Amino acid sequence: MAVFEGTFTRDPSLFRFAIVIARFNDLVTEKLLSGCQDCLKRHGIDINPQGTQVDYIWVPGCFEVPMVARQMAISRRYDGVICLGAVIRGQTPHFDYVAAEAAKGIAAAAFQTGVPVIFGILTADNMTQALERAGIKSNHGWNYALNALEMASLMQQFGDRTNSPTLPTFQDISGTTPVLPVSAEKATVQESEYPEQTS
Repeated sequence: MAVFEGTFTRDPSLFRFAIVIARFNDLVTEKLLSGCQDCLKRHGIDINPQGTQVDYIWVPGCFEVPMVARQMAISRRYDGVICLGAVIRGQTPHFDYVAAEAAKGIAAAAFQTGVPVIFGILTADNMTQALERAGIKSNHGWNYALNALEMASLMQQFGDRTNSPTLPTFQDISGTTPVLPVSAEKATVQESEYPEQTS
C-alpha cells in the first residue's frame, strides 16, 4: 500500500490559484489576503495580478463567495481556490445564516468539482477577535495559502487536473435542454458514462 501526502517541494511554477475575497469587513479580509500572498510568494508563486499564477476575484460578502469559488473550480484552470472572508457576530441571527451557508457552499464546491477549495472565512464574536486572527497575533491568511499549496500538491499525485472526471450536465424542467453552468463548456460527459440505476 502507498502513503499519499502533499509536499512543498514541487515546482511552484506548475500551480495556478484563484483567490476569492469578500469585500465586506475589508479591514479584516485585506489583512488575510496580505498574509495569503506572503505565504504564496515565499513558496515561489508569482502573486502579481498581471501574472499567470494567481487570479483575484472580489465579491460583495461571504454569502457570495461559494458561488464564485465553484465557478472558478469548474473552469479547471486552477489547482486550488482560496476563499477569504470574515463574518462577525452581531445582535441578530444574521451571523449564523451567513457563516453556515458560506461553509456549506465552499464544501460543496470542492466536493462537486474535485478541486481543493480552501475555507478561509473567519468567524468571530467581535472585531478584536477577527483582527487578532488577521495579523495582530497571527495571520490565518498564511495558513489558508499553505493549505492550498499542500492540497494542490496532493491532488496532483492523483493525476493531471485536465484529465479529472468531468461534471454531468443538468436538464431544465422540461427534461430536454442541457443546461451547463457558466464556464463549464468543457465539463460535459457522455450519457453512457452514467448508466441508469436499476432497483
